[in-house]
Amino acid sequence: MKRVFAFVLVAAFLSASLTLEAQSLKDVFNDKDVPIFYYGIDFTKAKLINDPSANTRDIVERQFAAINALMINEPKKYDIAGAFRRKELDTDLKYTDKRNEKRDPDDILSSNTGDYNHLSESDISTLIKGFDGGNKSGVGLLFIVDAMSKTKKAVSLWVTLFDIKSKKVLLTERMEGAVSAGFTFRNYWASGFKKIIDQIEKKKYNEWKSKYK
Repeated sequence: MKRVFAFVLVAAFLSASLTLEAQSLKDVFNDKDVPIFYYGIDFTKAKLINDPSANTRDIVERQFAAINALMINEPKKYDIAGAFRRKELDTDLKYTDKRNEKRDPDDILSSNTGDYNHLSESDISTLIKGFDGGNKSGVGLLFIVDAMSKTKKAVSLWVTLFDIKSKKVLLTERMEGAVSAGFTFRNYWASGFKKIIDQIEKKKYNEWKSKYK
């Protein structure tokens, strides 16, 4: 009898947890006044595929931060707030910049085209559990890069919404963005991120909203 009672309690707890998760996403996609805190782009698991001449030390020391800053400094071009139907997003890049600076330069390059899709949902959950989001609360938004491929001329990343306090992933979905011409490392790959932002704005947000209405 005790075991049955314990099972009922566990089931009720899990049901309540799922309800809270769904409600959180429903609020995000159906109430524009629900704030989203944008943490930026996490490159800590990113692979750079078939670009053997790349200066990986410079990429870690300067380029990751430069791409992140570009998204914030040119909000009309990289309209992340608009893509998520917000007038603006609160943001602080220091959390991702700190993480990205610790990336091992010797572990970035890859000649394996399979690394373009090397992360899974469980990898994203593990990353979020170890993510330091500061003393913020509410819903966080993080772009977690899977890979940047010179072969495919595209960026792959996981768009991730999570509860900042509990570090629970609410939604994560892998997306790809083709890159266009750019004279610098930053601008070349930033074009791929822009394509993903545009996809969210034009189509993906409405798909999520319909799913969690």
